[in-house]
Amino acid sequence: MTIALHELRRGRIPFIIWTAAVSFLLAVSVLVYPEMKGEMDELGDMFSSMGAFTSAFGMDKLNFGTLTGYYAIECGNVLGLGGAFFAAVCAAGILSKEEKERTAEFLYTHPVVRSRFVTEKLISVAIRIVAMNIIVFAVAAGAVAAVGESIPWKEMCLMHVAYLILQVELAGICFGLSSFMTKGSAGAGIGAAALAYALNILSNITDSLKFLKYVTPYGYCDGADIVANGTLDAGKIAIGAALCAVGITAAYLIYTKKDIK
Repeated sequence: MTIALHELRRGRIPFIIWTAAVSFLLAVSVLVYPEMKGEMDELGDMFSSMGAFTSAFGMDKLNFGTLTGYYAIECGNVLGLGGAFFAAVCAAGILSKEEKERTAEFLYTHPVVRSRFVTEKLISVAIRIVAMNIIVFAVAAGAVAAVGESIPWKEMCLMHVAYLILQVELAGICFGLSSFMTKGSAGAGIGAAALAYALNILSNITDSLKFLKYVTPYGYCDGADIVANGTLDAGKIAIGAALCAVGITAAYLIYTKKDIK
C-alpha cells in the first residue's frame, strides 16, 4: 500500500479543500431553510410554473416547501456537482501524472509491477471519494439536526448513496481516460462530469431524450424520483456499474502495456 499512501499524502490538500467546500455549501443550504420556510409555498408555486426550467431540475415532482423536497434539490446542486467534479478530477490525472511530473523513471526503478501500481492508484481514489462522502453526510445530518428538523433518514441515505455511486462511476470512467493521457488533466475530468450533468438536464426537458437517463450517471440520482419511489433504480445503477467496470478494465489493459516516457 506504499503507492496508495503516497497518493493520499500527495492529494491531502485538494481533498481537504474540496471536502470543506462541499460540506460548507450543503450545511449553509440547510441552515438557511428555517429562514426561508415561510416563503417556500410561494417559491414552490413560482418554480412550478417555469416550464422547461422546472422540469430540468425535477422541481415539478417535489414539494419545495418540505425539508425533504428542499434537501433533494440542494443535495443535487451541491453534492451532485461538487462531489462529481472532485471524483472526476481525482481520477482523470491519477495515472498520467507521473509522466507529467517526470517522476515515472524513478518510480519504475522499484520492483513494482504495473498492475499493482494501477491497483494502488485506484484504491487511493476510492478512499478519497468514500471519505469525502462520509464527512459530507455527517455534516449534512448535523445541520438538519441543528435547525430542529426531524432528519429524513431514509431519503437522505438514499440520496447520498446515489451520489456516492455516481462519483464512483465517473471516477471509473475518468480513471480509464487517464490511462490514455500523457499529461494529467483536471479539465478532462471536469468536462466529463459537466457533460454527464448536461445530458441529465436534457433528458428531463425533452421526452424524446429520456433514454439519456440510462447513459448519464445522474439518471439514478434524481431526487424527485428517489423521494417519490423510496428506492434507487437498480437497472440504471447496473448500467453505470458496467460503464465503471469498462473504464477500470481499460486502465489496466492500456497502462500495463503503455510506453511510459
